[in-house]
Amino acid sequence: MSETGPDAGLTVRVATSLKGVPAAAWDACANPGAGRPAGFGPAAADPDNPFVSYAFLRALEESGCVGGRSGWSPAYLLVHDAQERLLAAAPSFVKSHSQGEYVFDHGWADAYERAGGRYYPKIQVAAPFTPATGPRLLVAEGPDADEARGALIAGLEALRGEIAASSVHVTFAQEPDLAALAAAGYLERHDIQFHWHNDGFGSYDDFLATLSSRKRKALKRERREALAAGIEVAVLSGADLTESVWDDFFAFYEDTGARKWGRPYLNRRFFSEIGARMGERIVLVLARRGGRNIAGAINFRGAYTLYGRNWGSIEDHPFLHFELCYHQAIDYAIAHGLARVEAGAQGEHKLARGYRPVVTRSAHRLADPGLERAVAAYLTGERREIDAARSALEAELPFKEQGDGG
Repeated sequence: MSETGPDAGLTVRVATSLKGVPAAAWDACANPGAGRPAGFGPAAADPDNPFVSYAFLRALEESGCVGGRSGWSPAYLLVHDAQERLLAAAPSFVKSHSQGEYVFDHGWADAYERAGGRYYPKIQVAAPFTPATGPRLLVAEGPDADEARGALIAGLEALRGEIAASSVHVTFAQEPDLAALAAAGYLERHDIQFHWHNDGFGSYDDFLATLSSRKRKALKRERREALAAGIEVAVLSGADLTESVWDDFFAFYEDTGARKWGRPYLNRRFFSEIGARMGERIVLVLARRGGRNIAGAINFRGAYTLYGRNWGSIEDHPFLHFELCYHQAIDYAIAHGLARVEAGAQGEHKLARGYRPVVTRSAHRLADPGLERAVAAYLTGERREIDAARSALEAELPFKEQGDGG
């Protein structure tokens, strides 16, 4: 499929692999603000998102986590100008199921197919298996940026028509992508995650001081008990991420994944690939007891965000999950001057650890007018429910009330 924009002379193509795409050109679209000072703030978009980087997506390809029989068939959209410069791209996939997305549309699929429709294939624009907000219509800086973003949106619709897909889904998206998609007729969907915000803390104790006395004492006790069985914690990155370390971590990840959803999405080779390609951006928190690793949590670094991703363990210890995934992440963010920790999907238990409810957004376009009307009505009610839920969760935050010395 190729499409030429009449105004800017732009051409849209589909690539089934990133192998032939220059890494620097892709990353100039994916994270055009990388390397520049950015506004430090909890609401600001991170200018260096690891999950749309060339290295991350190529690791998924090379390991076979996408492509083949995974149900995630790469169909990356590439926008070039008349001089064949890459101006924009989209991490888009043709999907034969709705797994690994974290924005759940199984109900839409079931209803449509009961009514005689065919929901799959569909097109998913996402960082696979990664519920982290970031850019989705990847546009390099320049005078043709708006036209290039428009060309991507037009390209998605052309691809949808070419393969007779039922729909296009752009998940965990951010501005300005959402505004452009809304203008093109996409429906917006909301959900809630829990993020920790760094208010300029110098230490974990500074953060604890913002909590009520009861909550502060509870978290101190929780952290003591998590390590009470002679457990030590190590934080690894870069060259410390050896194959032996990945063997241990994969055993943790595989055990937890099998218990949660039957089959983990990521395979062992992925961790070797990602360690080799972007090890300096990985923060692996390991728990050791009796001379062996027993649990771990993997995080990725952006410019000023720590993204918590996967966790697992082979021994059960009270509060160890909270220590490795949430408290250690806060420790790291404070020590390295990061603005926030994004702790992944779901989990109201994060609230008691100082993580705040934050609305995440996605955009959806459905080809069948009847299905689109039904989904639009559903999303109107769902957004009201999400807004009410966020307000209720805000009221449960463990921070001290104004003027409370507790």
